[in-house]
Amino acid sequence: MLLLATTSCSLLPGDDPSTTTSSTVAPSAPTAVVTELRRVLDRRAESLLARDRTAFERTLTTAQTDAAFAREQATYFDNLAQLPLAELAYTVRAQDLVREGDAYRVVVATSLQLDGFDAVPVTTRDRFLFVPGRRDGVLRIASTSDPEWEQRNGAGLQPWDLGPIEVRNEAGILTILDAGSAARAADLLYSVRRGIADVSALVPYDWSHTVVVYALSDPAFLDSIEDPPGGDPELLDGVAFPVYADAPDGGAPVLASMRFALNPRTLGQVGPEVDRLVRHELTHVALGEHDDQVPVWLSEGLAEYVSAQPMAPEDRSLPTAALAFAEAQPTTMPADETFNDADAGEHYGLAWWACEYLASSYGPDVLWSLLDALADGSDPDTALQDRVGLDQAHLARRAARLLVATYR
Repeated sequence: MLLLATTSCSLLPGDDPSTTTSSTVAPSAPTAVVTELRRVLDRRAESLLARDRTAFERTLTTAQTDAAFAREQATYFDNLAQLPLAELAYTVRAQDLVREGDAYRVVVATSLQLDGFDAVPVTTRDRFLFVPGRRDGVLRIASTSDPEWEQRNGAGLQPWDLGPIEVRNEAGILTILDAGSAARAADLLYSVRRGIADVSALVPYDWSHTVVVYALSDPAFLDSIEDPPGGDPELLDGVAFPVYADAPDGGAPVLASMRFALNPRTLGQVGPEVDRLVRHELTHVALGEHDDQVPVWLSEGLAEYVSAQPMAPEDRSLPTAALAFAEAQPTTMPADETFNDADAGEHYGLAWWACEYLASSYGPDVLWSLLDALADGSDPDTALQDRVGLDQAHLARRAARLLVATYR
């Protein structure tokens, strides 16, 4: 619990009182409190699903008490009213409850499923504050966030949790925008729709052919992504990422869907390079968990390969650094640990042309055969030797030669 060191806090049964001498076990059993918390949260979920603003506001502390919180929650209501909600639920555990005088803080798990886009409800968490209502035993929500808790635990917040959004839901594409990006909605929808068709023609696996796209002018969501490739989300043009549900048996999280987000700086751009970026991210969406255990060079190389195929050869741009890297005759494929470092442009270029070399020399099917063979984390050199008689070192050299021959 984050508040164990706070002298005004007292622990409810289930917390560990040995961690602090300034807190005491609450004298009353928490059963009635937990029951009331769950009642309020159930009412919150029901009102949001029904788009009943009056019922929703009755679960909150009054606007006269906290006008800023009232505005924040009005925005949240408006945001969720735009989403295609299939399921929404809030759950708490008694052991996560901390008492602060006559108020309570508790970790709340939100399970939200987007209809037509998520296989199961996506789980996110944050720390809510409940305060007494006007009647005895009644609690009201006074806060739905705790920045310190979020930073330490990774809340996985979504754009609708962070500020006003505008939603477009067309043709299996759910686009999450804001006031600064809404004008790009039509162009982006066209690009994603074409991208889905292009990717589906090349990727041989079954997938939903639907996607949730975050195209926000505010970088808050992108900045909140944990462990982005390269460590700095601001350096990425786009990023595909999984969203998960809690496993019912406490096991590994269950994939709900793959989504992708675009960097705000790309939203003012139009043309083939943006379409290529969209296809790259859609390839990751289509592959889902299939490439989780493969070398990064294969995962990213495939995404680059697929993204480039609809373009005329003369339009397939390559970073200058990648050409210089290839001319220096690399001795092996980039390692996972350093793939997205300061030399990422070089690594992406070589990974892409490794896939181009394999496809042009042995046929495109070898790419997917290799992906299948490595999906369980098998040794890349063995899989390559079995299929094309090369190891990663020889593949790197041949890919580099083909890249140089193409761009010089």
